[in-house]
Amino acid sequence: MWNKSLPLYKRVANQIKEDIVSYGLTGGDMIPSEQKIADTYNVSRVTVRQAIKLLTEKDILYSVQGSGTYIKGQKIEYDIFNVQSFTAEMSEMNKNFINKILNFQLKTPSPYIQEILDLSEDDKIFFVERLRYTNNEPYILEESYLPASIFPDLSIEVMENSLYEYIKDKNLTIKERKSEISPTMPNENTKKLLRLEDDVPILIMNNLSMFQDTTKFEYTKIYFNPNKYTFKFNINY
Repeated sequence: MWNKSLPLYKRVANQIKEDIVSYGLTGGDMIPSEQKIADTYNVSRVTVRQAIKLLTEKDILYSVQGSGTYIKGQKIEYDIFNVQSFTAEMSEMNKNFINKILNFQLKTPSPYIQEILDLSEDDKIFFVERLRYTNNEPYILEESYLPASIFPDLSIEVMENSLYEYIKDKNLTIKERKSEISPTMPNENTKKLLRLEDDVPILIMNNLSMFQDTTKFEYTKIYFNPNKYTFKFNINY
C-alpha cells in the first residue's frame, strides 16, 4: 500500500482505489465511512477526508449529504439528435430503472404554456413531475405539460411506465422534437432531488414534441444530473 514518497492522504487514496477493484465494487456502491477507513488504515479522519476529496476531484467518488460516499459509475452519453425515451434508452443499456411520480395534476395552464402548446383559455393540461432513477440513483428530474384533450385517459400508471409506449398504443406518430439546452444553477429542491452536494451548474433541456400532423402534444423541461450524463454530438461531413 505505502509508497512513502507520496503524501499520506495520496497513499490512502491509492489504497481505496485498489480496494474498489479488489472487492468488485461498481458505480453506485457505497464505500465505508470515514471512521471505518481511518481505523482500517490506522490514519486520522482528516487524512481520510483529504483522500476522499482527491478521489472526488478525480471523478472516482461522489458524496451525498446525510447518506455517504459512493463510487461514480460511467456517465451516460446523451445524443441530443436522437429522439428516444428514457425508458427505451435504459432498456437498451440493460439498466434497472424506475419512474417516481412527484406530482400529477389536471390544471389550467399558464399563459406561457398555453402559447407554447397552442391551447385556448378553456383547455386543461396534465402537469406531471417525475424523478427518474437508474440503479436507485436519480438521473433526471422531468416536468411535463400534456394537453388533456389529447390524452383524456392519462394516468399515474402510464407515467410510471412509458409515455411514448402509451402514445404508440394509440396509433399516434411522433414527427419531431424541438429542443433547447442551457445551463442553470439548480435550486435547493432540485439539488435535494438529484442528490447534488455542491453548488454546480446543471443542464436543462426544454423539449417541444409534435405529431405527424404538427399537433403539439408535449412540452417538457428536463434537469440532468451532471454526475450521470455527458452530452455528445455526431456531425457528418
